[in-house]
Amino acid sequence: MSLLRLTFLGTSAAQPTLHRNLSGLAVKVDTDLLLFDCGEGSQRQMVRFGTGFTVDAVFFTHFHADHYLGIIGFLRTLGMMGREHAIHLYGPPPARRLLHQAVHLGLESMSFPIEIHEVKDGDVVPRNGYSVQVVGVDHRINALAYALVEDGRPGRFHLEKAKELGVPPGPSFGKLQKGEAVTLEDGRTVRPEDVLGPARAGRKLVISGDTRPCAAVVRAAKDADLLVHESTFSDDEQARALETHHSTAREAGRVAREAGVHRLVLTHLSSRHDTEPAKLLAQAREEYKGPLEVAYDGFTLELPLRD
Repeated sequence: MSLLRLTFLGTSAAQPTLHRNLSGLAVKVDTDLLLFDCGEGSQRQMVRFGTGFTVDAVFFTHFHADHYLGIIGFLRTLGMMGREHAIHLYGPPPARRLLHQAVHLGLESMSFPIEIHEVKDGDVVPRNGYSVQVVGVDHRINALAYALVEDGRPGRFHLEKAKELGVPPGPSFGKLQKGEAVTLEDGRTVRPEDVLGPARAGRKLVISGDTRPCAAVVRAAKDADLLVHESTFSDDEQARALETHHSTAREAGRVAREAGVHRLVLTHLSSRHDTEPAKLLAQAREEYKGPLEVAYDGFTLELPLRD
């Protein structure tokens, strides 16, 4: 896979504001489109920011209302668009009960299959060229983080070395790059390791969901290309963070530092920091020295391939 693009649909905690919608993140993975959480109004944000509606799966971090009630209208919009193929919904228990209620709210029947999957810490959802790994976190209710992990890629193809070995340009080059051996006209066999450099690691994206800073997220985010971590509160709201099992921006920065992530994006802001997130940014910066941003609705970024 080559494209890995994130579009933040909603970056507010608990309640929408004039500037920020409720939680929602669209992730484009080559031809796949995934949603992580689907707060109220997410479908309007998808129109506004041009993500499209060809969603393959929705991953819910937990079932506080601000993270999942938008799925009701979203599914009905898909039906009105004539969708016929299945959509997959993933989340922690009680996903089956709550999502079944949401799916069947109202009198309209769905025109396409809806597959509901309950997942738990340690589960892995395989996808084409990547997987979504499930991580248990520390929140007031059963809650998850998700790590999107790209499959490893072959090493760089050394064109001159292939020519020296007599490999003809064309399909043989492609076979070697895919890890297949090639037999030449003179009977010699050229193997991938003869013309490829060391294998390259795939990219890793980690989405914390709502959580206190916890070791599970640090482990999951080790060497991640990007950590998207909730930062609901500032230092002077530490007591509130403990009470509600959320994180401060400083704590999010500490998680990023301990995990050695390459980039940190803060999201899920309390309305207190709606239009003035500079305090959160500064406090996270004291803990984490790498690339750091506070997300806003419509914020879009792409993760480049690893060298």
